[in-house]
Amino acid sequence: MSSTETPAEPAPVKPAESKPGVKKAEGKREKRTITEIRESKRTGEEMVYMSVPDYTSAQWAEMAGVDVAVLGDSLAMIAHGHRNTVPATMDMMVMHGQAVRRGAPNTFVLGCMPYQSYNTVDRALVNATRFMQESLCDAVKPQGGKSQAHILRALVDAGIPTASHIGLTPHTIAMFGGFKIQGRTADAAMRILEDAFAIEDSGCFMLEFEAVPAIPTIGIGAGAGCDGQILLCYDLLGVFTDFKPKFTKRYAKLTEVAVSGIMQYVKEVKEGTFPDDDHSYTVNEAEYEKFAAMVAKRRQV
Repeated sequence: MSSTETPAEPAPVKPAESKPGVKKAEGKREKRTITEIRESKRTGEEMVYMSVPDYTSAQWAEMAGVDVAVLGDSLAMIAHGHRNTVPATMDMMVMHGQAVRRGAPNTFVLGCMPYQSYNTVDRALVNATRFMQESLCDAVKPQGGKSQAHILRALVDAGIPTASHIGLTPHTIAMFGGFKIQGRTADAAMRILEDAFAIEDSGCFMLEFEAVPAIPTIGIGAGAGCDGQILLCYDLLGVFTDFKPKFTKRYAKLTEVAVSGIMQYVKEVKEGTFPDDDHSYTVNEAEYEKFAAMVAKRRQV
């Protein structure tokens, strides 16, 4: 910033529109709770989840009334340019988690545990605790079903609200041979069902299905039969354009808008039409003359 003016305060976050399960107190939107998420299975309320990687997208989520902001390790791809989620680390997730919490202080945040951060019970407990304490997440989400049930149970028993993720699990894409739809055969579908039962039995409050045809289920590319839906913020807004999953619907084309705006900025700078008087600061004429005299005197020294 080139002036000494105090930057304007960010616009206050507007409370979400009234809807079932959203409480309001003194005009502020109250954070959804684990109980409300569990109850959505009984009440039939469609819960809206959105994966957000940073402060600004978290603000958008809260302003728009998203029920749960998911701090997804997909940020390794959309924010850091990696080809998959494997390079995400706890340090990376905690840093982004702190930004998301600042952007969405009144929204339930579900933190996705990154690759190999929960491969043993002890490691899972240490990293999940760090997530909750340093990023102020409201819950954590590792990946896996039957094979991870003992770890999920340990987290729950330690008092850490825990969800899980089955179907296409990005942490095991090497075993799948890439991002491929799961559960297309009866045997594969049965394995997913057994994973789902294992997650339920471990005490998790929710599970996420990805790319698959008694606790709340959140779907990403898993059809309309789930109890809620999740998309990545940067996917649905057309910010991340490296590829588009079949299950993603583009609700905006922000990258096109952004690139067009930047191209116009480049053009005006090259032409010398920006900055103009409307976008420049002025000084008192007398002070300018005084400064010019001081410069001239200095040259004579």
